[in-house]
Amino acid sequence: MMNKSGLFGALGCLGVMIGLPVAHAQQADHPRLMPTRDVTVDYAVTHEGAPQPQAVRVYFGGEGARLRVDGPNGVGATILDRTAQQVTVVLNRQRVYTQFNPREGLRNPFLLDLSMQFTRKGASSQAGQACTEWGITARQGNATACVTDDGVILREDGVDADGMRGRLEATTVTYAPIASTMFAPPADYQRVSHGGGAGGASAAAPGGGAATAGAGAAETPQPAPATGTN
Repeated sequence: MMNKSGLFGALGCLGVMIGLPVAHAQQADHPRLMPTRDVTVDYAVTHEGAPQPQAVRVYFGGEGARLRVDGPNGVGATILDRTAQQVTVVLNRQRVYTQFNPREGLRNPFLLDLSMQFTRKGASSQAGQACTEWGITARQGNATACVTDDGVILREDGVDADGMRGRLEATTVTYAPIASTMFAPPADYQRVSHGGGAGGASAAAPGGGAATAGAGAAETPQPAPATGTN
């Protein structure tokens, strides 16, 4: 599908990588790679073999630098900051969060990048919004995506970076300003260290999956060491 690690296979609906566009793969005809204004999208995401779709809400910052993915049933969120190259994983039940900077760059299943090859297919619509169908060819396989003129993926069906097949569909799309606090962990949550180790950049993620950015298996976050007196 897109550059992502197990969106459909590992996530319980929230396996997330973040991705910067690959500048050397310029193409004359491709969809806009990221939303150009604040937008909140509810998706139904189905991975291969799942009995039913899972609901995921995604908040896109209109400046193209920040994105937040809320997992099913309010279990938590993954916040991505492209400018800081930082991933924040929030776990609501434990009231904790962890932050890390992935060594191998940031990728995301809800943003396109120019490492993919695109073929324009025609006009369509989803969730009451007009979009253009694109064929996508990537290293792991093929997919189709319907993308609005302002860069919102409304529908996608195909193979992800792990060779897993799945589908995502927007159910509601809301264009409205998003408060900056949505892209930060709650002030009263405890910060903990992630357990990815030197070679990895993974952390336990909401929904039973992994918020992934680089190699390394997901591990339970541990309390961060104290850096000063209270």
